[in-house]
Amino acid sequence: MPLAEENCLCSDPPLTLPVVIIGNGPSGICLSYLLSGYRPYLSPDGLHPNPILHSKLEEARQLSIPEQDLEYLSEGLEGRSSNPVAVLFDTLLHPNADFGYDYPPVLQWKLEEEHYIPHIVLGKGPPGGAWHDMEGSILTLSLGDWMELPGLKFKDWVSGKRRNIKSDRATPAEVAAYYKHYVKIMGIQRNFVDNTYVTSVARPYRDQEQADSHDSENGAPEEPCIDKENGEPMVKKNWEVHGYRRAADGSHQPFCLFAETVVLATGTFDEPARLEVPGEYLPFVSHSIAEFEEAVGKGRLNGAVDPVLIVGAGLTAADAILCAHNNNIPVIHVFRRRVNDPSLIFKQLPKKLYPEYHKVYHMMCTQLSTVASNLYPRYTSYPEHFVHSFKPDMKVVLQSNSGLKKVLKISMALVLIGSHPNLFFLKEQGRSLGHLPNQPITCKSNPVEIDPYTYESSKEPNLFALGPLVGDNFIRFLKGGALAITRCLELRQKKRHQLVESGSDDGVS
Repeated sequence: MPLAEENCLCSDPPLTLPVVIIGNGPSGICLSYLLSGYRPYLSPDGLHPNPILHSKLEEARQLSIPEQDLEYLSEGLEGRSSNPVAVLFDTLLHPNADFGYDYPPVLQWKLEEEHYIPHIVLGKGPPGGAWHDMEGSILTLSLGDWMELPGLKFKDWVSGKRRNIKSDRATPAEVAAYYKHYVKIMGIQRNFVDNTYVTSVARPYRDQEQADSHDSENGAPEEPCIDKENGEPMVKKNWEVHGYRRAADGSHQPFCLFAETVVLATGTFDEPARLEVPGEYLPFVSHSIAEFEEAVGKGRLNGAVDPVLIVGAGLTAADAILCAHNNNIPVIHVFRRRVNDPSLIFKQLPKKLYPEYHKVYHMMCTQLSTVASNLYPRYTSYPEHFVHSFKPDMKVVLQSNSGLKKVLKISMALVLIGSHPNLFFLKEQGRSLGHLPNQPITCKSNPVEIDPYTYESSKEPNLFALGPLVGDNFIRFLKGGALAITRCLELRQKKRHQLVESGSDDGVS
């Protein structure tokens, strides 16, 4: 039976749960959907355009996808994720999407409640995570149907919400409402605990005698090790999760849970990335586009003002440039890369779907042509430059890759160079979990190192991660992590049941 939240958070002694998911954005929602017993099968009329993959699917048509060999199915597939199961699940849900095709999914979903794995999903706000905090009117990067989760087509849902559908792309407000509705209509709301803040996740040790007693009671052996100080055998306990829930009156209600498995689904929007240069903490330097939009809305940047400095070459920086351009605010745009760098996000977006971002890219290229630069007289770009420092007198010092420096007067600085996850609740902020030892976890340069077919941490047993934490920044691909984790946990559950059954057959308690 599903777990009632009041029993989970307020029980004494603390309840031990099979799975605790930290984060209630699309990653956590999708994983909860699969752990609740929803199973994808090859649909009766499903015909995948990749003949090799379709042949593999036909070999085990009677089995659900989580029951099959994901490594075998993923072999040879290519896509915009470095995680093979993410590419597999995406091509099953959106066949050949990157080639511009709109093929229907080849899967059908069945609810098989016998596959339910007890779990709870802890989130700071309502289901949807950071989508509830984003600007509500801008268009998202992805097509609306790429934002959807299994079992509920976004187009069908949004058609009853919009008066007229002019674009296949959705607004963050629509996406946030969709995720919140999804949790309710799929019947998985009982697994979610909102307004919950996790403050600590750790695995303490206890001595072998205590562990043996615990194992005989629960039938779940724990991980042994040796105490380095005295050589005594020690065992890692289950994960211990501490935090608090914010009540309606603003008070904090502490809680403690134990979990056999913890899944990190926190996303990467917690902490804005910083330049770490002198003067970055001066009051005119901001790391939030919302603060810029507020300044524009209140008219603080109207009239003959010094330019706004915008640092970064991603889509958030592009949104800020568009906002400034539409309000006749002069812009100085600084970014480290060449304008023809193939890794720029603008080069990966079709012009027809993303005309506003291609307009920004055209502006970025104007400094190469005197004629073209006349098109945007209030915009100046500095490719292959970086910020050396900010000065208290509202000036910025730029430096080129060749070492030349330039001092410019500005009215405001916007540093929009991405964001990092905040894993403060883990030991050393989770630095030991990444590909680069002892470095902060980042979605691009240092994601959590995982087994590619289970999404279990390579450094910490029974700790899983998915979504941006493992480099899957597009919602299309985070669903593969949910599939891999579900399969792994199901296999372990089956193995545990087999051990219990064989033990009882032998007369062992």
